[in-house]
Amino acid sequence: MNIDKCANFSDWYNEILKEAELCDLRYNIKGFIVIMPWAMKSIDIIYKFYNAELEKTNHLPAFFPSLIHEKSFWAEKEHVKGFIPEVLWVTGAGDKKLEERYALKPTGEACIYPMYALWVNGISDLPIKIYQKGCVWRHETKATKPFIRGREFLWIEAHNVFLNDEEAKKQIIEDATITKKVIWEKLGIPFIVFKRPQWDKFPGADNTFAVDTLMPDGKILQIASTHLLGQHFSKAYGIKYINEKNESAHAWQTCYGPGINRIYAAMISLHGDNKGLVLPFEITPIQVVIIPIIRKENEEKVISVAKEIQKKLSKNLRTHLDLRNQTPGFKFNYWEMKGIPIRIEIGERDIMNGTVVLVMRNNGKKENVKIENIKNIVRNTGKILDAQLATKSSERFIKSLDCAKNSTEMAKKIDEGRIVKVAFCTDQMQGEKCVNELKEKYSCDARGTIFSFFNSNKYEFESSDIPHEDKCINCGKFANIYMYFARQY
Repeated sequence: MNIDKCANFSDWYNEILKEAELCDLRYNIKGFIVIMPWAMKSIDIIYKFYNAELEKTNHLPAFFPSLIHEKSFWAEKEHVKGFIPEVLWVTGAGDKKLEERYALKPTGEACIYPMYALWVNGISDLPIKIYQKGCVWRHETKATKPFIRGREFLWIEAHNVFLNDEEAKKQIIEDATITKKVIWEKLGIPFIVFKRPQWDKFPGADNTFAVDTLMPDGKILQIASTHLLGQHFSKAYGIKYINEKNESAHAWQTCYGPGINRIYAAMISLHGDNKGLVLPFEITPIQVVIIPIIRKENEEKVISVAKEIQKKLSKNLRTHLDLRNQTPGFKFNYWEMKGIPIRIEIGERDIMNGTVVLVMRNNGKKENVKIENIKNIVRNTGKILDAQLATKSSERFIKSLDCAKNSTEMAKKIDEGRIVKVAFCTDQMQGEKCVNELKEKYSCDARGTIFSFFNSNKYEFESSDIPHEDKCINCGKFANIYMYFARQY
């Protein structure tokens, strides 16, 4: 690649999508992409990790239809109001117009909750903890960008139903912990969970908690969210149970949505470099590639040993032996672009010494290692590589966190690609006026207050950081909170 990621991230991103064969943009409907095999293999692994963590916390998989009856869609009016500008409608079949139109699912509440109303009758039916994976569709009106913002995207949605508010609030913490286990521990993506301001919450929710990471161009990308729904939807859809007093009571609900497309976009963007992708060892479709260094006179011997190594590694690792009729240099560049974490080079001299050359993709470090120990060495090197990727991304993320005493200082730091903490009047509805004035003047976005902060050293819930004498940077009233601002996609 001839594009510097730090100097021109947008062009680098577009180039990596093409050169690493991650997606094809030539599909003839705007906002829809073809996800190609190399990307889809990693996405399937991300799904696998999410499935495992959700089922560890007693979530069960299910599948619900993608079409929503219009009557069901309008049941929770605040929810519908928030989504109606982006809804795609199915209005015909063949050459006939349908008597009733159906919404193509922008999110799952309206297709899932009518079924929950049928399933829930008594206390013994709760809790319900169900998730599904698949696509949703939204007619995005902003500029689309592959994986980051599209009109069809992959995700997971978990919809939970509880007896009371306390159980629902515990689920919010559990969702954040699941996020940590997958997005940080497996993918090395650092993040903050922000409690969104009241004017920017999920339509129909009591509160929204959104997972934000920072992309290399200094813009925030929301990669997951979880919502405390209260009883709004249970009242709208009739999700009730008979309690111990033999009275009918509405259930309490939460929903959690990791955006798989965006998570993938963040992973390739944060870890990639000017040579191409740099994929975490746990996520890459191929964990180790073996490249024989061949001359005519040693071809048979070198390939034979390379095949033995491949056989040994393939029992536990995703391994590929590259026997294409290309030069070693071509193969090195090809697999560096694809982001393979570990490369093994083997030639005749290596065989004589009982060694191979092991190369780490993230830093180019080369080491001669014994063939007899190759399996353990590769596995341990993969762990080291993942730890190094996480440390690097975490350090960069932490350095981007800053604070400002006034709006001019805040705007300057946002222009530098930072997430900026400022004293602010409130995150209730009356604070929206201040946010809109700051957004119009400085093109910045309010992310919210910290719900949980995570980096490589700590993971905390509910920040106790509250202003005392500070005043709002916009209106000058005494500040009740610290609000975080940044520029977003």
